[in-house]
Amino acid sequence: MDRRHVLQSAAAVSALAALGPARGAGTVKVAVMIPQSGPAGLFGPSAKACAELAAEVINARGGLLGQRIEVLFGDAGLAPAEASQAALRLWKGAGAAACIGMHDSAVRGALVGLFKAQLPYVYTPVYEGGECAKGTYLVGETPQQQLQPVIPWIAAERKPRKWYLIGNDYIWGRNTNAVAKGYIEKTGAQVVGDEYLPFTVDNFDASLARIRDSGADAVLASLVGGAAVGFNKAYASFGLTDKALRLGTMIEENTLAGIGPENARNLYASAGYFASLTTPAAVAFANAYGKRFGPQAPALSGLAESVYEGFLTLETIARKAGSLAVARMDAACEGASYSGPRGAVTLRARHVEQDVYVADVGDRGFRIVKTFARVASGQTCKA
Repeated sequence: MDRRHVLQSAAAVSALAALGPARGAGTVKVAVMIPQSGPAGLFGPSAKACAELAAEVINARGGLLGQRIEVLFGDAGLAPAEASQAALRLWKGAGAAACIGMHDSAVRGALVGLFKAQLPYVYTPVYEGGECAKGTYLVGETPQQQLQPVIPWIAAERKPRKWYLIGNDYIWGRNTNAVAKGYIEKTGAQVVGDEYLPFTVDNFDASLARIRDSGADAVLASLVGGAAVGFNKAYASFGLTDKALRLGTMIEENTLAGIGPENARNLYASAGYFASLTTPAAVAFANAYGKRFGPQAPALSGLAESVYEGFLTLETIARKAGSLAVARMDAACEGASYSGPRGAVTLRARHVEQDVYVADVGDRGFRIVKTFARVASGQTCKA
């Protein structure tokens, strides 16, 4: 890629891109741990593209602390122990000075244990909350951000009286639904069912029969990837589409493509980013992405875009700290802020305060129907 193209792409994302590339100041290596295999591997290509674009944008405006970023990719779609070994090779073997990760919570726990706050680690996807390790900064939406403002809004708009909660049987699904119960009860509605399924489930008939028989008029589905696709397709074929609305907090563009718009009527999703956002910053980002990777570019999604946000977060804290040393970054992270594709983002308690969007689904995909500005993460980590 030539320098002119880099600058054009960067300028489409931020006016600061015109500052030009770092010159003669060396290179800083950033490890990017994303799923390149396994069930979440479908998120890998667009996440990789977003990492590459982010590095180019930052390099074009002067680099990370004046050093040109070199991105090193590792596979986080492996089991936690194997993913840790991949990260260790990038860190100790290749010399990575920071890590950005978009992967599941089990891998996050393994990497937190591996790094032991010896290098900054930015974790980017939707997650369950509660991570407070030193040197770890969290970009992803928490259940509090995705549900606290959204459930009362749905209550006012659609007036559901009975909710059924269904999720995958692991920490994110269970924590999300546990948080949701309190918000639902505050609206005066009732939780009439709560169940958890393994990731390997491929038949949802029994669950759908329980939902039908419960009389639920709203369903919160805390399901991931293939389970979310299978459940929502079966939900439509079971004839429940017009009987109970659905709300998902990890239904992004790839998942919706698997579900199909025809099976997604009466479905809502809440997230910090949708590719259909029409804010100037989001449009500029999408345009830069399209110009950089062309018509065959992997589809943008909230999970992929979170990797881009991870680079912006790393850059922002490091600039404020004047260093990539964890102690200095921890001291500087509180209140660090930037403006990116998601809008204005501010670090609070190692997490981010950000806008949250609610979308429903039309023939052309997600449609933003509500925006909640500057939603707090609900986390209390001490920076």
